[in-house]
Amino acid sequence: MSAFQHLSVNQLIQMSEQSQPQIVDIRDAASFEAGNIPQSINLTNENLAKFIGDADMDQPLVVVCYHGISSQSAATYLNEQGFDDVYSLDGGFQAWREQL
Repeated sequence: MSAFQHLSVNQLIQMSEQSQPQIVDIRDAASFEAGNIPQSINLTNENLAKFIGDADMDQPLVVVCYHGISSQSAATYLNEQGFDDVYSLDGGFQAWREQL
């Protein structure tokens, strides 16, 4: 079984309507500032340890990158750190932006 699950933009929208998933965006700071998914945080090497320490490991965690490729490795890593319910957003922020 994979350490994470794939999530479409539509599934993320539905999930967000039912609960408040944790959304982490692993893109660079300038890209994050230029546009991001509401309620997401920009997860970087600098704030990773604090995020893991403060996060609810049982709450769904959605990882977002540019196109849905890098987020898969990050989702696997975060699952290994103890997050139980981890998702990689298929198509990344690009798919999110195109959906709106």
